Amino acid sequence: MLQIYNTLTRKKEDFVPINGNRVGMYVCGPTVYDYSHIGHARSYVAFDVIRRYLEYKGYTVIYIQNITDVDDKIINRANELAEDPLSLSKRFTEAYFEDMDDLNVRRANIHPKVSDHIPEIIEFIEALIKNGYAYEIDGNVYFSVSKAKDYGKLSHQSIENILAGARVEINENKIDPRDFALWKKAKPGEIFWESPWGKGRPGWHMECSTMAIKYLGPIIDIHGGGMDLIFPHHECEIAQSESYTGKPFVKYWIHNGFVTINKEKMSKSLGNFFTIKEVLEKYDGETIRFFLLNTHYKSPIDYSDQQLEEAKQVLQRIHTAINKLKTLIKEQQRTEQNEPSVEEKELLEQVEKSKQEFMEAMDDDFNTREAMPAIFELTRAVNSLDTNSKISKNALEKTLQTYNDFGQILGVFQEEPKETGLETVGKLVDILIEMRNKFREEKKWETADYIREKLMEAGILLEDSKEGTIWKIIK
Repeated sequence: MLQIYNTLTRKKEDFVPINGNRVGMYVCGPTVYDYSHIGHARSYVAFDVIRRYLEYKGYTVIYIQNITDVDDKIINRANELAEDPLSLSKRFTEAYFEDMDDLNVRRANIHPKVSDHIPEIIEFIEALIKNGYAYEIDGNVYFSVSKAKDYGKLSHQSIENILAGARVEINENKIDPRDFALWKKAKPGEIFWESPWGKGRPGWHMECSTMAIKYLGPIIDIHGGGMDLIFPHHECEIAQSESYTGKPFVKYWIHNGFVTINKEKMSKSLGNFFTIKEVLEKYDGETIRFFLLNTHYKSPIDYSDQQLEEAKQVLQRIHTAINKLKTLIKEQQRTEQNEPSVEEKELLEQVEKSKQEFMEAMDDDFNTREAMPAIFELTRAVNSLDTNSKISKNALEKTLQTYNDFGQILGVFQEEPKETGLETVGKLVDILIEMRNKFREEKKWETADYIREKLMEAGILLEDSKEGTIWKIIK
């Protein structure tokens, strides 16, 4: 059974959706004031895989990912560029979707924008004021943390720690220093909307609660985002949402780990980040995605070109195996055997073993890191087959379908990189074999052996027989 690590309870729990087969899933989307970096990619790829696996297991997933197009950072950046804030956010929203397409991250069912939900946000705030959970001072509206039940339960912080935390904004107008803004009074020259409290705009936390509840209802199955959102963002979402509905806001809280550089969190504020577009100039989207999935979503990833190179090489071996299967399936002379050969039995045993191990790993809190060895073992088995392997078309197709299943879940193996096609490799190896045979006929044994040794170093074994020279990949 699928188990998920719940940040709220700090333990793995059996996954049981609230409404039968339907899963409501909300993930905090980008604040669109700049190009997305690899840290963002890590989060959105992780939740894309979570969604894909839930769907593979038969759940109907309603996936909502917001676009924060109204925010202090957007206003500040727009001022720097002398650009309208909504125009700037629209431009970077389009750039964000381009990046996600390159990484094969599927679009959410709905991508609601803050600027399209101002009336709902105002209505939400009015209800909180009416019920005594919020108050207005000089055009600003604040949530009263002292009125919230179990505030700090997600981040597992005491009131004393929250008060001492650097993230608490000092504001003399607030009744309690822990209180957070639901509505911000517009400063001169800032973008604003009319409200019962004057011209202003929503607070960050309020935006997500409003859109999550509007599209998924008062209780959500899964809410996710990066670990940096646990406090204050998600903690505040819980407080205002549960005060508004009187019900538990989220059943399973999921948070992904950071991408680091030299063990330090990658972030725009620190200036130590690579945008997705920058990395795409050196590596294709599948390689980047595969690199990210080689670590469990909760663990940190230390970014390096070396790890991306390793991911690229592993992907090449997997694509070689996939294309080898396709080539063998297409062979016209392949006939079905009455009895499966030893090779076929061994291959099918590895297929079943890999499927079982892959699914067990994914059922263990979507552990893509532990799922990878299952793919690697199957790949080694396929690449060790030679072109004369006595394996039925049905067995080959079953093996290929297993790769397709893994690829659909992980969002990889969808297209063959041009430079890694088995056909191209095969043609080059055939040319070298022909050259080697010519040297052997001319009794130039040293040169012939040199070709064989170099191919062996590249992971290609040549075997001489009465029928001629055959080759197979050994690593």
